[in-house]
Amino acid sequence: MSRLFTLSMGTALALALTSVPSLAADGELTVFDWSSFEDPSLYQTYVDKHGDAPSFAIFADDDEAFQKLTSGFRVDLAHPCSQMVQKYRDAGLIEPWDTSKMPNFSKIDPAFLASSIFKDDAGLWYLPTDYAYTAVAYNTADVPVEDVASLQIFTDPKYMGRISLPDNADDVWALALLATGVSDWTTVSDEQFKAAADWLRAVHPNVVAYWSDPSQLSQLMASGEVLISWSWNDAVAILQSEGFTVGFQRQPKEGASKFFCGFVNLKDAPGSEDKAYDFINAWLDDQTAKALLTLVGYATTQTGGMATIAPADLAAGYADPVEGTFLTQTPIDPGLRDRMVNEFEQIKSGF
Repeated sequence: MSRLFTLSMGTALALALTSVPSLAADGELTVFDWSSFEDPSLYQTYVDKHGDAPSFAIFADDDEAFQKLTSGFRVDLAHPCSQMVQKYRDAGLIEPWDTSKMPNFSKIDPAFLASSIFKDDAGLWYLPTDYAYTAVAYNTADVPVEDVASLQIFTDPKYMGRISLPDNADDVWALALLATGVSDWTTVSDEQFKAAADWLRAVHPNVVAYWSDPSQLSQLMASGEVLISWSWNDAVAILQSEGFTVGFQRQPKEGASKFFCGFVNLKDAPGSEDKAYDFINAWLDDQTAKALLTLVGYATTQTGGMATIAPADLAAGYADPVEGTFLTQTPIDPGLRDRMVNEFEQIKSGF
């Protein structure tokens, strides 16, 4: 079995500003985003209007992004997932969006705005733009489909040293809670928390790598080192584009996880406000929906954009709705989330 390690290239990438290849970086707008989301197909109308791409800074996970911003790193926009928004508000990092400057705002599925954390009398604090799943990615050449019918595959000694989990507290806790019978993490009891933590400790010896970037996971799976992972759509999309034999089980008997992400408007941003809205409106353009699906296998929250995609294409990208049990990664109490983060660090350290 290979030595257990934690992948960290994404952390290194987050320390530098990166520009999109073949396009100049616009110094009047800096976007703090996930790897792959700097691709210009996701904001094509911005490029068409300004002739270049924004400057991008890349982060590996939500906690890293938040810590960097609270330490004084200055950008114009950031792209956190929904469970982080309360922390951004509590820290005074963000200010409301002006929806009158977003022609396609009315096309956003209202289900993604159904929280006073996102939208209240003070305005729109969070603009949900994209959603996907965290589920079981597996090498279909070596793993029988019946083996991924249950999340208990992660504890199966047959796959010791051939499993990877995300180095991401939200996703591993979604997995552990589902595996121990919890599909709503907004009301986790101490007993449920302990059961999930114990389950993660049981899985830990089977884990060869905690991945922090979908491209790293895709490399681990393509090499054959990893056969099974708790994965986002991204890595599956990368592997499929390379012709790798990968499956994505979103319907194990215990369930899978859904998450959604979006943009926050940083307070006292250094760049151009007009360009910030141009960038957001490019994201909300109908044509971005297909680009998002093709690039990372995600779906847009914008209903007009979704209507442009054939159901078969959504299914091929694993972005179509499916029946089953799902834990949706909605905002949770920041104290509980901090507890999850701290416990996960202990588990990774072998304690």
